[in-house]
Amino acid sequence: MVEEKMGGCWSQTKDQFDNLEKHTQWGIDFVEKYTKFVKERSEIELNYARQIRNLSKKYQPKKKEEDENKYTWCRAFHSTLNELNDYAGQHELIAENMMSQIIAELTRYAQEVKTERKSHFHDGRKAQQQIEASWKQLESCKRKFERDCKEADRAQQYFEKMDADINVTKADVEKARQQAQMRHQMASDSKNEYSSYLQKFNQEQNEHYYTIIPNVFQKIQAMEEKRIERMGESLKTFAEVDRQILPIIGKCLDGITQVAESIEPKNDSSQVIESYKSGFEPPGDVEFEDYGQAMKRTVSETSLTNSRSDNKADRSSKGKSKTLWPFIKKNKTPKQSKEPLSHRFNDLMTSKPKMHCLRSLRRGLSLKLGSNPEDFSHLPPEQRRKKLQAKIDDINKDIQKEMDQRDALTKMKEVYIKNPQMGDPNSVDPRLAEIAHNIEKLQAEAQKFEGWLAEVEGRMPVKSDPPRRTSTLYETQNSTPPTTNNNNCAQDRESPDGSYTEEPSSEVQSKVQPETAESGDEFDDPDEEMLPTIGTCKALYPFEGVNEGTISVTEGELLYVIEEDKGDGWTRVRRNEEEEGYVPTSYVEVFLDSNAKGAITYI
Repeated sequence: MVEEKMGGCWSQTKDQFDNLEKHTQWGIDFVEKYTKFVKERSEIELNYARQIRNLSKKYQPKKKEEDENKYTWCRAFHSTLNELNDYAGQHELIAENMMSQIIAELTRYAQEVKTERKSHFHDGRKAQQQIEASWKQLESCKRKFERDCKEADRAQQYFEKMDADINVTKADVEKARQQAQMRHQMASDSKNEYSSYLQKFNQEQNEHYYTIIPNVFQKIQAMEEKRIERMGESLKTFAEVDRQILPIIGKCLDGITQVAESIEPKNDSSQVIESYKSGFEPPGDVEFEDYGQAMKRTVSETSLTNSRSDNKADRSSKGKSKTLWPFIKKNKTPKQSKEPLSHRFNDLMTSKPKMHCLRSLRRGLSLKLGSNPEDFSHLPPEQRRKKLQAKIDDINKDIQKEMDQRDALTKMKEVYIKNPQMGDPNSVDPRLAEIAHNIEKLQAEAQKFEGWLAEVEGRMPVKSDPPRRTSTLYETQNSTPPTTNNNNCAQDRESPDGSYTEEPSSEVQSKVQPETAESGDEFDDPDEEMLPTIGTCKALYPFEGVNEGTISVTEGELLYVIEEDKGDGWTRVRRNEEEEGYVPTSYVEVFLDSNAKGAITYI
């Protein structure tokens, strides 16, 4: 009956009040449990983000790997690492939002719910105690009324007994009657008190069960419903935190897809060509070495001497400006019937692996030891040019920085001069002097690298060259053509100034001659035929032929080509019937005849 009147309240009795207390406590414990769950989830997100960042950092390119950026696939991978780093940042944002929007809020709310719950249940227990006290008072009044009624009945029965007894005095009867009246009066008073308190208790009980307790339970019910609603909001926030970062994560993934699609295999292949292009021309065809010539050497030394003595006077009268016998690639008749030293040296060079050059050996050793030369001479010409240009650009940037600092300090000094109270103008002078010294030093270094760059590009001849491995029969010259400074093995075979070459029929033979070309007329072959022209060339730069076997040319001069570059950086040309010699290939523009072997245009 009471429950029907209570309607939507949770409970109406004491035992249900205790059950509600347990239920609400379990709800608060559940909130704390969920808070702990979200906290552990945020820690997982932080650890995941930290591991992703460490992974991205681990595979970031080092300084020594910066050259990888010129390849599109390397740039795509580096962009992927950057996107992955942003991806990790979004997971850190998840953890941060969960900490601020869920964990902190639920922790604060749980404390509020505990306080509110304690207050509501305190009011409910107080009302329970009050109604229990009223019930006890009612029971006391009821017992008193019952006791007084029983006493009144006993007093009435005693009075009737005394009144019926003829032996009892009148005074005793009167006393019994008065006692009975008093007991009846006490019972009547107890009845009235019990009735009054019963009415009061009923009123309090009605108020307790229909007003006080329902209000307390309604407050507890509202608190519990609010807690449940807050749980739902937290679960929704849990999903929204993830949903908020999905667009950014999608952009990260789209960025990875875009950089993957931007990979250009052909461009990367071109970069490989650009990176490793040496600038050297391919070597010429290998000439046939006729080892059967030794079998045909049957001419005696006497016939060779007589032949040469008969033609000595005629050859001396011609008055050639220069004799080019070290470069003539014709088989000479031996002086003796036995194997001469030149052929033995030829056999030695052809039978054993050839040492390229001493400088190449030094370069290889320096590369192994990790000490590269300052002028990048260990690189091929094209790579050397790039390195030198990059170095010059870096130096120019440093010079510009120093000049900016100098301008700023100059302005500061002017301000100090106009306003002495702001500072001492002389205090800036040491720094200005230091900057001027730095600028001068950087400019000198820039000039040095520009000289090397001009040397590589062939805009100017080399004024000085490191010592080279030369023949024991030739003097080392001070100036060499710029093309001999390249470190390609073919160009390290320096030519007419007495360097090493792999042509056993020319340079090796010339190194074993006992005399110079100026005094070697007696060794010229009187039957030597003039080599045919295979093309023409135009001098791009002036060249002073100070070395033995070279010829001087002026800029714009046209010459005949009689022997193309064999890979050593020199081209043999002819001015007229009496003047011919070698010039650097990079100094001339060669136009070979279309029917000449290996027709190529050298620039």
